[in-house]
Amino acid sequence: GRDIMSAQEQVVVEDQACEFALQLKKQQQAYLANPMPSADERIARLKRLRKSLLAHQDELIESLNKDFGRRSPEETLLLDVLPNINNIDYCVKRLKKWMKTETRHTDLLVRPAKVELMYQPVGVVGIIGAWNGPIIVTFGPLVTALAAGNSAMIKMSEFNPETNKVAKKIIAEAFDDSLVSIFDGEAEASARFSALPFNHLMFTGSTAVGRHVMRAASANLVPVTLELGGKCPVIVCPDMDIDDAVSRFIYGKCANSGQICLSPDYILCPEGKEQAVVDAYCKRFKEMFPAFSSTTDHSSVHSERHFQRLQEILSDAKAKGATVISANGQEPDPKTRMMPTHLVLNATEDMIVMQEEIFGPILPIKGYKSVEEAVSYINQGGRPLGLYIMSFDKTTQDYILNHTHSGGVSINEVVSHALCDDVPFGGVGDSGIGHYHGHEGFKAMSKAKTVLKRGKFYPGKFTAPPYDKGFLRPILKWLLRQ
Repeated sequence: GRDIMSAQEQVVVEDQACEFALQLKKQQQAYLANPMPSADERIARLKRLRKSLLAHQDELIESLNKDFGRRSPEETLLLDVLPNINNIDYCVKRLKKWMKTETRHTDLLVRPAKVELMYQPVGVVGIIGAWNGPIIVTFGPLVTALAAGNSAMIKMSEFNPETNKVAKKIIAEAFDDSLVSIFDGEAEASARFSALPFNHLMFTGSTAVGRHVMRAASANLVPVTLELGGKCPVIVCPDMDIDDAVSRFIYGKCANSGQICLSPDYILCPEGKEQAVVDAYCKRFKEMFPAFSSTTDHSSVHSERHFQRLQEILSDAKAKGATVISANGQEPDPKTRMMPTHLVLNATEDMIVMQEEIFGPILPIKGYKSVEEAVSYINQGGRPLGLYIMSFDKTTQDYILNHTHSGGVSINEVVSHALCDDVPFGGVGDSGIGHYHGHEGFKAMSKAKTVLKRGKFYPGKFTAPPYDKGFLRPILKWLLRQ
């Protein structure tokens, strides 16, 4: 029976690969019929998406709640819907300015002439989303792609079937599929999707899968934007009050049950203050979620697979000598997958909790002897997507900023830099490649094309061979004089 099922599954996969290829060809042909949409056309497209997204926000709340088991309605609005609305409004307001042709300096060797830079749509953009924030990580890149004048094909995560239905409805109401199309399907479908010859490919997910996506795209020389993650640290500096620091990073850890690529992954605090961080966190957690088991303010772990993964991380840490403390004294509930933050003390580098991105409600707390030691520790690992500094001392802030690399930084705050539309958002090294927010995102999904314009006067005839009778030799001699 298994062999027959495998053959059937293979047929499905091949059919979907064929569907992907046919759809890409359809969108490429449609793009070629209108390769430079006007600002008004692009703005109209963005406004249609905005209208459709707002019209279905209640359905998104319901569908994400079903897919997660429990998803805070406020978090769906705050993390998935509102950032897209703000992004659309930001792009609409600035799009005409971004699209203007830029006049650049004309070098002496090509004068008289005019040099310009025009931003041209690249064509069809492929977008592969993740399960943890399925709307923001697909519609966010879509907004940028549409602002840049492109069409898009979206591959949703297979782990959110209910949300995918709503997303398809939103897209179908806003666009013809010759402009934007949307798909789901298993992991093999994602592999086939990433191998298509798009004009640009945008992927959000894990670093490990990002390597496979980049490898597949390289076969067709497709430029990629990779939004990955990593172990995002919080440095609580010596001048910072512990209660104040915890109040500033706790929500970023609890939001979406820690299932955010920018979620604080571990805390570095002055040696001897680890227990103070634990006490402050537990106190604040209980205030935020007084009836944790029944609250709708805290989301559950997304799936049984991820719930078990997190329990294995805790078991590994305990077995190797770590102290694990539940923020409210409650154990994880395997039925509802509700899991309070579990704080880990005495974590060592041989533990999974310090080796892999946690992506859930587990938070190691480590002490350091000096800020320099904390910075050195961070630099020994992969470069994170976000880095968080808890300090009001400018000298300390500047030292950390100048001696670490990360996709972005929030000072006395966590995660929030990613909500700023006027700056690029993206990783570095293990945490990603490229940007897709703001003006930089518009440029990333456009081709900056150099255009040199000559008038009626053509100076080239004065520098053409034979060189011994023309002006080139004396001109070169003069230009290269010592």
